[in-house]
Amino acid sequence: MMVEQTEQEAGRTGIYLSPMAQRRAEFADACAPLFARLHLADSADVAASLLARAQPDLLVIDLDRFEPSIDLDALGDLVARRAGLPTLLLCPFGGAGWLPALMARGPAGYAVTPLDAAALRAAVEARLAAPDAAGAAGDAVDLRTLLDLRARVQAAVIGAEDAHTLSEALCAALCAWPGVLHAGVFLLKDGNDLQLVAQQGPDGLLLGALLQRTDRLLQAPLRHAFPGLLAAAGGVAALVEAPEQPGEPALAASLRAHGVALALGLPIPADGPGAPRGALSLLFGAARAFSMDEWNTLLDVARLAALGLRHAAIGQENEHLLARLTYISTTDALTGVANRRHGEELLDKEIKRARRYRVPLALLSFDIDRFKAVNDTYGYPVGDVALRTVADTARAVLRASDILVRSGGEEFHIIAPHTSAIDGLKMAEKVRVAIEQAEIPGCDHVTVSLGVAQLGEQESGDSLTQRTDAARARAKRAGRNCVELAMQ
Repeated sequence: MMVEQTEQEAGRTGIYLSPMAQRRAEFADACAPLFARLHLADSADVAASLLARAQPDLLVIDLDRFEPSIDLDALGDLVARRAGLPTLLLCPFGGAGWLPALMARGPAGYAVTPLDAAALRAAVEARLAAPDAAGAAGDAVDLRTLLDLRARVQAAVIGAEDAHTLSEALCAALCAWPGVLHAGVFLLKDGNDLQLVAQQGPDGLLLGALLQRTDRLLQAPLRHAFPGLLAAAGGVAALVEAPEQPGEPALAASLRAHGVALALGLPIPADGPGAPRGALSLLFGAARAFSMDEWNTLLDVARLAALGLRHAAIGQENEHLLARLTYISTTDALTGVANRRHGEELLDKEIKRARRYRVPLALLSFDIDRFKAVNDTYGYPVGDVALRTVADTARAVLRASDILVRSGGEEFHIIAPHTSAIDGLKMAEKVRVAIEQAEIPGCDHVTVSLGVAQLGEQESGDSLTQRTDAARARAKRAGRNCVELAMQ
């Protein structure tokens, strides 16, 4: 279809491409007077056929209703065929991922839709009046500023210990880029719950207030209107060149009140297929167009953010693994108390501490009376329950500073810092009574025999343990279920 107008700029030609008949009619109504001949194409093939005949003064590609996974190559070929001649991309605000993908095929200007007739006409007039604007904008980019942004983001990634500190550092780096008024980071948490993790900007400009929440943001009423949420939900960059474009007057008024003229959301890519890890949100104080160098830098920033999050996650996994390995190597699997090897290390540390600060240290030793009979009578599962119950009961009556150790079989030690022999006897009696009264599922009750010793001035850990165990053995001989103080 062709519309001819000669009221203005005789001889100027144009091609407008859109798959929607209504959009083609609206463009013709708004912009046909700017051209002597305006061709309206409903497919990339028709536009390519027109370009093969003659290059127009302006090619306008309306990207609404095109699908990147299907149409990118065909539309990119149209941009490439222009070989630098004026091209205008009309991009829906929720699909700004089109822009760097098509601008990589050749120079192109762009405007974000929806646009009213006057704004659409102004965008076309501007592109016709400055056919080299896209190239000039690219040449005018301060590459040092972009390199500085990359460097700041790289430093944030390298220095981050976890996702929160990384997000805060990213916000600081992005806010240092000229023109950025506010930066925020949204991340997907457990259960695919999108949360606002960090933000930086002027006092009073808080995304939580604008969006009416800081978590469960994928269910937020404004998820379709705010670029940061759109990018996190859809995995595609979102760009709003005027706060009114998404059709939310209250949000637009709030953004305008805080001096926001343009908003950009960049998805943080996932490690593989699937939903993005979150999004970066950038709010600018003035309207502007992004050059190809700037788009490339911004996409690199999002990829660096993903890399930093992956490294932070690996670091946390390593910490959890190390903690788990430490727990396994130092803890008795059945009772959850310190195992023998770890207990010996802790005793040596407490002996050194007691000597350094000249404070008393006591060691208690106890075992379950007639434990073999428990196993023989009730079975080993009941014996395991008895061991766990005894350990839990003893821990319940000890102080936070006391250390319970399973030294082997049914034998336990208690390392008691700042404890004299007399106080150790009182502690042992408390443990004895508590265990005697504890109910053991499957065998009613058990008792324990205990020995207590206080560390001597020149005594080693082995000697202290031997004296304590000897006292426990005397308690056994004394009839069990009692406490004996070790001899010096």
